[in-house]
Amino acid sequence: MPMRVLKNKPTTLGHPAHLSAPAPRLVSRVERRRRPPGVKRRHSVYIPLKLRIALTFVAGALWFCFSLWLSRSWIRTLGHDITTPLAILVITGIALIPGYLNIQLISSILLDIPRPLRFDGDFPQVTLLVAAYNEEDSIAETLDYALRTDYPGHFELVVADDGSTDRTREIVAEYATRYPCVRLLAADHGGKANTLNAALETVSTPLTATIDADTLLMPYSLKHAVARLLVSPPDTVAVAGAVLVRNSRENLLTRAQEWDYFLGIASVKRGQALLQGTLVAQGAFSVYDTTALRLVGGWPNRIGEDIVLTWRMLLQGGRSVFEPTAVAFTDAPSDWGAFARQRRRWARGMIEGLRDHGLGMVSQLKYYSHAVAVNFLFPFVDLTFTLAFIPGVLLAMTGNFAIVGPMTLLVLPLNTVLGGVMFAYQRRVFRAVNLRVRKNRRGLLFYFFCYQFVMSPISLVGYTLEAVRARRAW
Repeated sequence: MPMRVLKNKPTTLGHPAHLSAPAPRLVSRVERRRRPPGVKRRHSVYIPLKLRIALTFVAGALWFCFSLWLSRSWIRTLGHDITTPLAILVITGIALIPGYLNIQLISSILLDIPRPLRFDGDFPQVTLLVAAYNEEDSIAETLDYALRTDYPGHFELVVADDGSTDRTREIVAEYATRYPCVRLLAADHGGKANTLNAALETVSTPLTATIDADTLLMPYSLKHAVARLLVSPPDTVAVAGAVLVRNSRENLLTRAQEWDYFLGIASVKRGQALLQGTLVAQGAFSVYDTTALRLVGGWPNRIGEDIVLTWRMLLQGGRSVFEPTAVAFTDAPSDWGAFARQRRRWARGMIEGLRDHGLGMVSQLKYYSHAVAVNFLFPFVDLTFTLAFIPGVLLAMTGNFAIVGPMTLLVLPLNTVLGGVMFAYQRRVFRAVNLRVRKNRRGLLFYFFCYQFVMSPISLVGYTLEAVRARRAW
């Protein structure tokens, strides 16, 4: 299911740490300067935000209680084998919590009513930062795509080179001579966060965007991301774009990851957007308020720097949102070793965020505090899946359904409904930006039935490595 551009044409630009003291609340200077007139909602019956969020919590809680009632005999039966308290923990981890999360997420997606984007106002100046290290094979194509942008405001492109030893700097320098909007910042090798912060010091525009050195930005995406910022509440300081898989036809692993990005990650961001706090404005493509970035000290030196950065901005009073039509494509890992390393990094980044800011964000009792609290549950869910559900599947193959049985299968229809809702939604999004969803049945089957059997053990290793503060490895 790779996504192909149907109608978009290139433009004339080219080818295809904890804070030492609390920071003030983050309020976007851009938003103070101009605000579009009131936006009419698409639905004649408007449901207030608080009520919509409450309905998602109630739906999840009702499902949890119903599932617990149905699980009584299952708990008794399994309790005879492993004790009742342990049986309750296992069933909670492999069935009750996943069921609650699926219902709450489905209802969040159905009840989310984002404001329509507007393109008739003035767009602020923006600087697009690209952190690069030994990217000679991909940087030219990344720049070609970025230079196709149809952004209506002033646009500057800065490549922050982290001490590359190949031809990356030479290639970027060539682009800088051809395009006045391109600039090379050459830094000594010190890591991605340090390089981005060095580039941030040179930014003079009110908005800063980032993409990775292998990210292909669609021409309309920067405009759509900034437009989402402009119609959002005044304290919005970050917009996460929609990053999708480019190399899905490479093998079964990349095919499955395509569905993960297209359905799984996108659905989580969509659900968190209703809670007024998309928890990861990812470095692969996001737009930030420059003042807000500087108030939190820029990118932290963390293995999950974009996670911790977003959480700092939220903790200091900002708001982050998601724009599904701000599309960018990236290469997903195509071998299992690279995939495991990437997902371990993501798991470690989540633990970093929870350790640094998790309790503070939950204690604020904001809408997004629910999403942060859910992140605290993920290690437990992955632990029970790895140590109970996977062995339970093996036992079920021998005729022993003590762990995995009919009750467990109730989660599968919920996953199907969630996938169906997100697929219908994403297909509408693609049509709006002239992209097409191609078929990928093998990847879908692997994603639906096998993907979690790989993901949970990998994530569990990542949690453990960060819990013992193991040496960082990229």
